[in-house]
Amino acid sequence: MGKKLDAVCVGAAIVDIPLQPVNRDMFEVESFPLQQISMTIGGDAINEATIMSRLGHKIGLMSMVGRDAVGNYIMEHCEKNGIDYSGIQIREGIDTSINVGLVTADGERTFVTNRNGSLWKMTIKDVDLSRLGEARLLSLASIFNNPLLDCKALVQIFQEAKKQDMIICADMIKARLGETLEDIREALGYVDYFFPNYDEACLMTGEEELEKIADKFLDCGIGHVVIKTGKKGCYIKSQDGSVLEVPAMKGITAIDTIGAGDNFASGFITGILEGKTLKECAEFANVTASISVQSIGATTGVQSREQVEERLKEYYEQQKGK
Repeated sequence: MGKKLDAVCVGAAIVDIPLQPVNRDMFEVESFPLQQISMTIGGDAINEATIMSRLGHKIGLMSMVGRDAVGNYIMEHCEKNGIDYSGIQIREGIDTSINVGLVTADGERTFVTNRNGSLWKMTIKDVDLSRLGEARLLSLASIFNNPLLDCKALVQIFQEAKKQDMIICADMIKARLGETLEDIREALGYVDYFFPNYDEACLMTGEEELEKIADKFLDCGIGHVVIKTGKKGCYIKSQDGSVLEVPAMKGITAIDTIGAGDNFASGFITGILEGKTLKECAEFANVTASISVQSIGATTGVQSREQVEERLKEYYEQQKGK
């Protein structure tokens, strides 16, 4: 019997308010005019769900929001983008998280986050384990992003996914509470595809060379370690020892890097769902991310499959002309 969904994304669904461009001078004046202040969908899980849905797949979202206007905004977004949001838990007395993104002129960013919001309050009780098997693939959108989804919770989620013969993918952010690799080692042993970026991977492993970083993660039992290397593209090492380095799209000027990693993961997972080779998955991921960084907000860049396919043709032309 076929699965109802192609993938289910578990993790954060919030609202981002990117402020751009910011610099230290803004603290020296009473009022600092910006080029743009906007409210956009944010949170790794809903970002991935949005992009994969636009790329043509049936996606479910498991997250938690408060019973408030921001939570309603998130569910309206899911409705509009064809995302199955029946897995979103609505909790009384919790504020749906709003993150303020401080974005510099060159597209780099940091977030101001509310420790009393849904992002920090989501627990294993907000994940309906009985429904995981509705999908072929599980994406744990970012380890550490929901601090109460600790290693024990992740192991529970991943064990259930494996019982349902699901492919497991996971991304990560920098540890919020000082967690170490040992703290998540058991959970990582269930992961088939892992998507850390280079800086996060260095911090977590204590290594700086890509191969050594990958080996530390592979020692945990991960199937394929996919390290996002920014403007360089990505580096992949698998359990069988094979290595791939896939270049990024050239000539891209980043306006906003918020959600670039989520878009990369969405592109890569799309490739997995469609049976693409590792190299093809990485190329599709790099191209998806290249579109995302050219717009403000995590989900405003990639709007359709056709858009990505057109950029992919340009990418292959670039590679021919190297």
